[in-house]
Amino acid sequence: MVNSDYLENLNDAQKQAVLSLEGPLLIVAGAGSGKTKVLTSRIAHIIKTKKAFPNQILAVTFTNKAAKEMHNRVSRILGSSAVGLSWLGTFHSICAKLLRKHAPAVNLKSNFTIIDADDQIRLIKNICKAENIDVKQLAPRYIIAIIDKWKNKGLYPYEVKIKNKDIYERNILPVYKIYQQKLIDLNACDFGDLILHSVKILEKEKDIREIYSKNFKFILVDEYQDTNYIQSRWLNLLAEKNKNICCVGDDDQSIYSWRGAEIKNFLDFDKIYQNTKIIRLEQNYRSTENILTVASSLISNNHNRVGKTLKSTMEEGELIKLNCFKNGKDEAIGVSDEIEKIKKKFSLNNIAILVRAIFQTREFEERFLKIGLPYRILGGIKFYERSEIKDCVAYLRLIYQDKDDLAFERIVNNPKRSIGESTIKIIHEFSKINKLSLENSARKMIVENLIKPKTKIGLSLFLDLISKWRNDLKIKKLNHVKLLQIVLDESGYSSMLKNKKDLENENRLENIKELLSAMKEFDNLESFLDHVSLATSIDQDWEGEKINMMTMHGAKGLEFDVVFLPGWEEGLFPHQKSIEEKGHNGLEEERRLAYVGITRAKKNAIISFSMNRFYQGDWIDSMASRFIEELPEDNLEKNSFSDENNDTFDEFEFNQDIELNEDQKRSPGWIRYQKRIK
Repeated sequence: MVNSDYLENLNDAQKQAVLSLEGPLLIVAGAGSGKTKVLTSRIAHIIKTKKAFPNQILAVTFTNKAAKEMHNRVSRILGSSAVGLSWLGTFHSICAKLLRKHAPAVNLKSNFTIIDADDQIRLIKNICKAENIDVKQLAPRYIIAIIDKWKNKGLYPYEVKIKNKDIYERNILPVYKIYQQKLIDLNACDFGDLILHSVKILEKEKDIREIYSKNFKFILVDEYQDTNYIQSRWLNLLAEKNKNICCVGDDDQSIYSWRGAEIKNFLDFDKIYQNTKIIRLEQNYRSTENILTVASSLISNNHNRVGKTLKSTMEEGELIKLNCFKNGKDEAIGVSDEIEKIKKKFSLNNIAILVRAIFQTREFEERFLKIGLPYRILGGIKFYERSEIKDCVAYLRLIYQDKDDLAFERIVNNPKRSIGESTIKIIHEFSKINKLSLENSARKMIVENLIKPKTKIGLSLFLDLISKWRNDLKIKKLNHVKLLQIVLDESGYSSMLKNKKDLENENRLENIKELLSAMKEFDNLESFLDHVSLATSIDQDWEGEKINMMTMHGAKGLEFDVVFLPGWEEGLFPHQKSIEEKGHNGLEEERRLAYVGITRAKKNAIISFSMNRFYQGDWIDSMASRFIEELPEDNLEKNSFSDENNDTFDEFEFNQDIELNEDQKRSPGWIRYQKRIK
């Protein structure tokens, strides 16, 4: 059924955004302000008023889900009139469609293959092998990430300029050249090529550019703050003729610079497109007034923003709770206690715990498992199911018990020791015939000279290390935490993660550090291994009522009745690495991330920090995040659970920053954290 009342359901700003059809338009859409509703109503209005046919509208999203949602909403308004929206889709799907029509312009055939991430890795590995590049030092995933970065900047191999200090990039550029030629030879392209090739065609082929820029009478773009250079350039070329480009987004929610997103596309929109009209959607339909006031006060400390003032359509609501705990374990207990209080009022499905880094889920998982609170990890894997954690546990299991064949198989060639699948298969067969464990079979086969010389060296070293570690545990009575540290060092596992240039390794190392902290809570290796077995025996079941745990990055676009935001401490949030690498811009992006976290909450937001953290087996002092002092006190309910006899908030001054120089501020906690890390 056609909905003819689509304009009547809009507020004044939304209606203005729908009706302003001529010229460039930037819609600054605050969190929960109904941007999807505006976009779909705008498309419907263009078609209904016969300003353009459906196939003359280009509507671009970042995800298939968003594209489908947009199409469904337009269909609900227009019915059969919505048929023909053939250019509504993701950046990649639309570029693929365009590229198939003009593939010869970039030396491809129209039936080219689009390779996925696994194909990319396989191709890069083959190139590295042929060029004698050590993948242990330069991981294929890292090479792909750098190539993607260049493609996002619109650069073919011959256009890349390398700075003298970028040693890794200097080594990767020849790989990029070979990789790109291989793709042409295979009549294939990766996802980055879909947009890059499309842009190059539009830049070089004026006739083609004129066809599309003339055809697209209206261009609409969702989540414009997340676009990178090449996406922005593509849009600019297609808007050349009619200039009717409408971009919707929120600069305060630009949190993906690590994926190539450039906030300046949003901030400089009126410089790129002359006579730009800016409309702000400031009416929020999601959160209470208190939540919005706190979020707005925090984000107002950023300088690089268009600016807006969110107003709630809801009641004032409860004050935002700001809780201080003695340590991370108490913080997990405090969060679980709060959930127990509110679970009768709110569904667990509508409760979320948002962390800055994924390793932070561990303490909450431990607590929830202990008291029987069901949970799910969104966009990630449960702590004890993560591959690096399973590797560490496998080492400990084999040291503890020589008949653990599963553990043996997992780590015998991890890190690489020249022990291939064929050798493991032979050991399996020997084990079956002789009714021995895999480890004892390997030892016997070495003695009987049944292993190839090269493999024998690696296998012997591994078995000798296992024997040595058992001696450390049983004879020397080495602490199980110290034992794992030694195992990681002597096995080469730590070096493998530290030396390998891989974007994921930082998270893996953080998870292992968190594991070492977790182990300190157990008296011995046996009790720890028992705990892990019980923790991993509970399957990740997605059905039913469950608390949601995820990173703040993963929470963007979602909403929950109640949101917990733990770990607001210097070094952790804002994250040390982000500020070290990006300086002031990094700090502003961390603050935008905090803003995203708070605005996921509809009714209640609970922020917390700890005065102490257990880190790699040692207690360290923490300092409250600088973001906490930026929160308006009138909208906060401060609670201290660190010491019943002291008012921690009096002791814990929020104005903690000290002047280092004219343009740099660092809190004492930050300085301590840096020293500790080093």
